[in-house]
Amino acid sequence: MSVYRITYTIQAAKALLKMPRNTAQLIREKLEQVALDPFASIPNAKKLQGRPGYRLRIGDWRVIYEINQDEVVIIVLKIAPEQRCINECASD
Repeated sequence: MSVYRITYTIQAAKALLKMPRNTAQLIREKLEQVALDPFASIPNAKKLQGRPGYRLRIGDWRVIYEINQDEVVIIVLKIAPEQRCINECASD
């Protein structure tokens, strides 16, 4: 099994740059764990309902991502604080 590559949308990359460095590093580390086996049972990760993709909970932050099996890539769509994600991610 190959390791999935991680790509970020512009919005997700900007969110990583704006947050504290230690939080951004933790998010990157968790995403690297997901990339090793994205379909394994991952604590704090849930399949989204009503749309494709997954939600990963990391402390007070939420990461919305999709898995593209054909290209072996994880696409990080959005990174936002929990409350903002509850309000905005449902409407995306």
